[in-house]
Amino acid sequence: MSDLDLKLHVWRQPKRDVKGNFVTYEVKKVSTHASFLEMLDILNEQLDAKGEEPVAFDHDCREGICGSCAMMINGRPHGGNKGTTTCQLHMRFYKNGDEIWIEPWRASAFPVIKDLCVDRGAFDKIIAAGGFITANSGSASDANDVLVPKEQADRAMDAAACIGCGACVAACPNGSASLFTAAKMSQLHHLPQGQPERARRSLAMVTAMDAAGFGNCSNHYECEAACPKDISADVIAEMNRDYAKASFAHREQHAKSDGA
Repeated sequence: MSDLDLKLHVWRQPKRDVKGNFVTYEVKKVSTHASFLEMLDILNEQLDAKGEEPVAFDHDCREGICGSCAMMINGRPHGGNKGTTTCQLHMRFYKNGDEIWIEPWRASAFPVIKDLCVDRGAFDKIIAAGGFITANSGSASDANDVLVPKEQADRAMDAAACIGCGACVAACPNGSASLFTAAKMSQLHHLPQGQPERARRSLAMVTAMDAAGFGNCSNHYECEAACPKDISADVIAEMNRDYAKASFAHREQHAKSDGA
């Protein structure tokens, strides 16, 4: 395959409270073997050589594990390839002369920090509200010490694949974090260790999600389509059931306390 000459339209925004805009750049002789992030590295090298400010973008593992490489590419989270993060997207999927539009996640709960970087601290607040267990796990135990049915273990592992990238929020027309929150709940709710705090966790994490400014889920299923780890929207139905049960039990408990 020959190298690519590309026209990039990149969102540039120096800081949160300053208006941003798209800036056009031309990048030449990009190898089709390069990843999308490596292509941005090439762009930044060119900008640095000219004394211009490089484009700020988040990245870390570059192996599709950490979820840092969050950006919209031609209007699709991570570029729109199924089960693929931006760092796993390779330039062989583009043609010579292509124009590519690159921008940050667009969600009120994810304010832009600079250029393509957004503040995803709202996810941390949801996890801090209940995405953990309080049981003393001690040292590593034998694999079969706590028996877990295979179906439950598989469902927990599927949900635990969430890397917290935020593609579900960016894809949702409402900016909902339901898929992320539900996945983080589901990975605990299908295991014995997650049962003691199940009701409290359901209330706390959904409440934290709403308080962070995310929108409501209206079953567009764009979150499922955009998720690079193919997490099913079924976990959202589980979350809604758990939240309804926990809310009812909470109201009953308070009614009994008031009547005592």
